[in-house]
Amino acid sequence: MSKIPYTGKTPGARQPVRPVSTDPLAPAETYATENPMLEDPDALAARLAESEDFVRRNRNLLVGVLVAVIAVVAGVFGYNYWRTEQNTQAQNAMFKAVDYWEADSLNKALKGDGKRPGLTKVASEYSGTKAGNLANFYAGVAALKEGKYQDAYNYLDKFSADDYLVQSRAYSLMGDAKLELNQPKEAAELYAKAADHKANDQFSPGYVLKQGIALEAAKDNAGATKAYDRILNDYAASQEASEARQRKAAIGQ
Repeated sequence: MSKIPYTGKTPGARQPVRPVSTDPLAPAETYATENPMLEDPDALAARLAESEDFVRRNRNLLVGVLVAVIAVVAGVFGYNYWRTEQNTQAQNAMFKAVDYWEADSLNKALKGDGKRPGLTKVASEYSGTKAGNLANFYAGVAALKEGKYQDAYNYLDKFSADDYLVQSRAYSLMGDAKLELNQPKEAAELYAKAADHKANDQFSPGYVLKQGIALEAAKDNAGATKAYDRILNDYAASQEASEARQRKAAIGQ
């Protein structure tokens, strides 16, 4: 037996319920429709005519909006493409400088060899790229080794990394620069920052120990003792625990 598709006209189908007028003299076909445009072709035609008239009257405005949207999309695409190209250029530019850095030819690493730029130039000319950012780290380490402590701090202060180990290392190196500049209090703050940045059992104890030593240099024995106690309490199994115990005893706290 064939099956009849169910439609609104199928026998037994539920027909739309028309509102019943409270006026017994009102015509039987008089009722309000939920959407007159669906049942009244004239209403639909009128609405379409209004839409066409709106487009005709506001053509310049609509074209302007469309052009603006296209310009924004093109601008974003163009900027991203430019950033990618800049990063590629920065990587190529700093390649030789990193070779010099790894060979401990720090002056050439920083200033270049006359043919290829050094880390300082890459860091400044490509500051908005990942390679330029990394050049700041390399330059900071090189400057620190060369005894240019303020330059080292400045380079490292411009560096940022998603990798928490590298970022903690940068904070610690900045602390080293401050300590060499005879600013032990500022150095201690940076060592604490390094220790607290995603604290872990492998590296945090060493940073806390350096914090305590810097606080000793700042004549803050009470603060140094707190740092050593942190190692003894939180990192008792670390290699730094023994030195922390000795230093705490030496300052008599």
